[in-house]
Amino acid sequence: LDFLHRTLGAPWPAVDDDSLLDDMDRWLGPELDTARRRADLERVDAGQALRRLLPWPEAGRFDELAPERLEVPSGSAIRLDYSADPPVLAVKVQEIFGWTEPPRLADGRVPILLHLLSPAQRPVAVTADLPSFWRTGWPQVRADLRGRYPKHAWPEDPTTMPAHRGTARRAARS
Repeated sequence: LDFLHRTLGAPWPAVDDDSLLDDMDRWLGPELDTARRRADLERVDAGQALRRLLPWPEAGRFDELAPERLEVPSGSAIRLDYSADPPVLAVKVQEIFGWTEPPRLADGRVPILLHLLSPAQRPVAVTADLPSFWRTGWPQVRADLRGRYPKHAWPEDPTTMPAHRGTARRAARS
């Protein structure tokens, strides 16, 4: 919600602490009315409660404009991190083979920042410009990854190879 408010403005509501406290009855009221003890409050689904603030009819597009997870070419659904600006997608590099241009958020207005990871989930590159990375940064990253992870496929042109999870042997069998 905060991302959509920062990016698109009205009618997406502000969800900073002061705004939420001022409008607490609207979004948290039903839970507060039925809570009898602390344990009742601990079971509150804050995300569900905050959805009461969504404007209509835009509420129907919430998950499209700011998805919680993004499906990558390998088929994995990777969680986006909206705490950064722009939002971050941390993903193993071999899971995005075939991507020439990653999707954009908020009706195409906001690019995502890719944190590309090794098979061991260690960062190998950060880019907001994937086409440029494939052309200029990938050769050096590829050389490093080939030495560290020889059981994996590290193509010269990753835009033409199908994305996969796991090693090259497992990818070849699927």
